[in-house]
Amino acid sequence: QVPFVESGGGLVQPGGSLTLSCTASESIASKLIIAWYRQAPGKQRETVAQILNEDQWFHYADFVKGRFTISRDTAKNMVYLQMNSLEPGDTAVYYCNFVPPLEPYWGQGTQVIVSS
Repeated sequence: QVPFVESGGGLVQPGGSLTLSCTASESIASKLIIAWYRQAPGKQRETVAQILNEDQWFHYADFVKGRFTISRDTAKNMVYLQMNSLEPGDTAVYYCNFVPPLEPYWGQGTQVIVSS
């Protein structure tokens, strides 16, 4: 059980875009749901988006609908989060994990800061 590795975060202006990547060191069974989570300073972790297989089922939190897109390449053990129209409220550390999350798989996350 090796943690996921998240990357792609950074500083971006409001309205900008970022693409986050999540890499698993082992095969991600296609039947498992993978999610992006985020945690802002002083706030609880929240689920941002979920995906089952490459295109069979998706779910987005209301606060990112129409702005974020989750995708998955099971063969490469990768999950992505395309984030558009970023807002200051999207500032957080973003993580990926299973649904429900499994403690050993929490990685370091990737920091996203949306600020002018």
